Amino acid sequence: MDLKIRRAEEKDVQAIAELEAVCFKGEDPWSEGAFFNEIVENADKTLYLAAISDDRIVGYMGVWRILDEGHITNVAVDPAYRRQHIAEALISEMIRLTSEGGTSSWTLEARVDNEPAIKLYEKMGFTGVGVRPGYYEYDGTDALIMWKGHEV
Repeated sequence: MDLKIRRAEEKDVQAIAELEAVCFKGEDPWSEGAFFNEIVENADKTLYLAAISDDRIVGYMGVWRILDEGHITNVAVDPAYRRQHIAEALISEMIRLTSEGGTSSWTLEARVDNEPAIKLYEKMGFTGVGVRPGYYEYDGTDALIMWKGHEV
């Protein structure tokens, strides 16, 4: 598979929103307007990456940059392209790019029942440090708070 990872652009907003709807069906997916806001209007505070294969977006991720911390907002890969290390490549590139910009630690929330995601984040050096009860409003599932590069 030929995979290219690049910064997401305004022209990607619709495709990313469509992929979000597929990946998070029934889980309160973000709207196209929310992605436009993140990728275009807040570009000075965020970094969104798109994974491209077969001339289409097959994965994406976003991070908010707050001082020297990065808060990962979303990581998603098209179900047809999963288990091909795309999420790992996205996270690695995000860490590389944000490190160059002065970010030294990263955090995210993962559904406590999403074992594949948690295992991936642990592989990438994240550690679970606590739980946010009822974090996911649509079903009340708890979130595992994970950090990389941060003294807790």
